[in-house]
Amino acid sequence: MSAPPQLTPATAAADLEEIIRLAVETLRQAPEPAAWAAKAGSLDWTCWETAEHLADDLFAYAVQLGLTTPPLDVDVPFVVESRRPGGPGNAVHADRAAGVTGLMQVLQASGALLVAMVRTAPPHARAHHGFGPADASASAAMGLTETLVHVHDLAEGLGLAWDPPAGVCARVLARLFPDAPRDTDPWTTLLWATGRAELPGRPRLTRWRWHNTPASQQS
Repeated sequence: MSAPPQLTPATAAADLEEIIRLAVETLRQAPEPAAWAAKAGSLDWTCWETAEHLADDLFAYAVQLGLTTPPLDVDVPFVVESRRPGGPGNAVHADRAAGVTGLMQVLQASGALLVAMVRTAPPHARAHHGFGPADASASAAMGLTETLVHVHDLAEGLGLAWDPPAGVCARVLARLFPDAPRDTDPWTTLLWATGRAELPGRPRLTRWRWHNTPASQQS
């Protein structure tokens, strides 16, 4: 079996930039603004809330990677709030008056922040995360995972097609999910690894996590 593809900060930033572009192009095809009130796939959030949550994830990973003032093992203390009981708690919220166009701008801008941070972060930079400190490549891979799977959720809710590049999915799996199978379709495998699909001979996951081990410590 060939060695798993490597996700360096440079390739990770390029992958993330491309996936954010594809995500925005896809989501802009939603048939009508009212569709954003539908549930996003199997989530309990609306499509609008899920897109805000995704933008918030990308923003959060960017600012965590930029933190240099101790303590470094905490979340940067932006105000996080939910706009309704059961809704996602975000620091980032889109102005509803700006409509879906504004929502997509918020998503694209948050993604651009993470891309820029990954490209400029020094090798020793580490971002705090509950799954372990993340270097630049892991931070980008986390953003890629969030974007790939949440756009999947959104596409289900909005009735859109979403089939991301297999190479990107394979690189994310190799970086964050070292125990995932390598002889199956990368996109289906990533959905399986995040509890959204089944693989032949493997039960659907009800709990999952990724692994942020710095690239310099991976074998």
